[in-house]
Amino acid sequence: MINEGLQADVIYINGDIVTLDKSNPQAEAVATMDDKIVAVGSTALVQKTAGPRTQIIDLQGKTLVPGLIEPHSHFSVYGPWVLLRVNLSSPPVGQIRNMKDLTDALRERAAATEKGMWVLGYGYDDTLLEEKRHPTRFDLDEVSPDHPIFISHVSGHFMSANSKMLAMAGIKKDTPQPAGGIIRKDPQTGEPDGVLEESAMMMIYAILPPLTMGQREELFLQGARQYLKVGVTSGGDAGVVFPGPLGAQDLALYQKTVADGSLKMRINMMIEANFLLKQCGGLKTGFGDNRLKIGPAKIIGDGSLQGYTGWLTKPYSTPFKGDSNYKGYPVTTPEQLNPLVAELHNAGYQIAIHGNGDAAIDAAINAYRLAQKANPRPNARHRIEHCQTAREDQLDAIAELGISPSFFVSHTYYWGDRHRDIFLGPERGVRISPLKSALQRGIRFSIHSDCPVTPVSPLFCVHAAVNRLTSSGKVLGPEFRLTPEEALRAVTIDSAWQTFEEDIKGSIEVGKLADFTILDRNPLKIAPEQIRNIEVKEVVIGGEKVFG
Repeated sequence: MINEGLQADVIYINGDIVTLDKSNPQAEAVATMDDKIVAVGSTALVQKTAGPRTQIIDLQGKTLVPGLIEPHSHFSVYGPWVLLRVNLSSPPVGQIRNMKDLTDALRERAAATEKGMWVLGYGYDDTLLEEKRHPTRFDLDEVSPDHPIFISHVSGHFMSANSKMLAMAGIKKDTPQPAGGIIRKDPQTGEPDGVLEESAMMMIYAILPPLTMGQREELFLQGARQYLKVGVTSGGDAGVVFPGPLGAQDLALYQKTVADGSLKMRINMMIEANFLLKQCGGLKTGFGDNRLKIGPAKIIGDGSLQGYTGWLTKPYSTPFKGDSNYKGYPVTTPEQLNPLVAELHNAGYQIAIHGNGDAAIDAAINAYRLAQKANPRPNARHRIEHCQTAREDQLDAIAELGISPSFFVSHTYYWGDRHRDIFLGPERGVRISPLKSALQRGIRFSIHSDCPVTPVSPLFCVHAAVNRLTSSGKVLGPEFRLTPEEALRAVTIDSAWQTFEEDIKGSIEVGKLADFTILDRNPLKIAPEQIRNIEVKEVVIGGEKVFG
């Protein structure tokens, strides 16, 4: 039905329109007025909403899909990491192949940096360097004795610092190990070797010179432009107000840039759980509007599998430092996790627990089970982030409890070969991100890039979910592949459902927000291996063209 008095602002015609509305999966035309969709259907029907001021946009055969959603990335740190630091990524993302490449890149930055000023890098991967190890303070000392230097691991769960930086942070031989982290030390001398794991990194972040709000804002908006280029209309920022130099600046930046209209993307903020409980005045999940709102409370359960800090129930396939019994460790122990989850659950929050290893997933499931048993909350939609090594019995429990994972499916490409051959072994490695198994149990989930851990791109996530190709071209667990439509739903309507927003976005239906991503090809009609090559031509948010 068409409202007879309606006069659309814009009508889109002559393209493939993939609605992802199960009752109306394909349409010939779409009309929008203000920030909403007002008509979907045949060209003849939709054109009844045209008036003297209506703009007719000819898609010329391009494909219009619901605005793509990046449900788990670290948007607020994208600028300070990717745009300011030296890129130390190895192929296929960057060019660093060995320790010399890494130190040369840092040395070049140091030569252009005033003495005493910090030199920062990001994205190194010890398993892809020829030396197969983390850079130590001795490697970084060779870069420059005059600059404090630290570099972040690709996973974000490690860093390496030079001697000057360690001294500034007060990290010495007798510095005690922090809870939930490790200061790596030389086994002979006991001196720190420069590599810091998990919470130990906060000792460096605590002294990081802050950027001005003006500098942060410019980086913020530069980062947003990169997200728009890959079609993102909405995102979940999975680390707002975690301990460190940025602090509550994130909240202030979001408020300012949304209020003045300079930030076009829609954002759900995953705020660190303790900060949310103690310093946000009781504001709950869902507070805000369709531009900016509070999402789930975020808890870090464990670390990263490729860094050997993911927490497993069985030892790593390749022993860590020769320890054949090593299984990683929790960042938040079950003794800490259970009461924290109960408090958040009882207060009405949605919760998102980072869990890579299956022991961490067990802990998350158990914490949710205990909280629900004590205080049943239907439709809580509590989440497990990454959920990388979920076993079949864990998927049964996830389905039973109504938990919604967000799978880091891009791992199948970027680390799949190494999970199979190094970290997990063939049996566990081939089943990372078991999407099809989850779908067969009726579990609703999203898929994500975890940017800047991997480059932001919902379409690449779709490609990874459909093909499960590793960077060497091998298929990893073909039985877990999704169809293109199933994968596209995971970055549109299912991501919207995960944040309680399925009534306002995620599909092209009358009354929903006019958020669209326009593609040069239809991902449902091309060869699956070509999905990664689809180009984003335009992005529309709330009826406004913001890219293209």
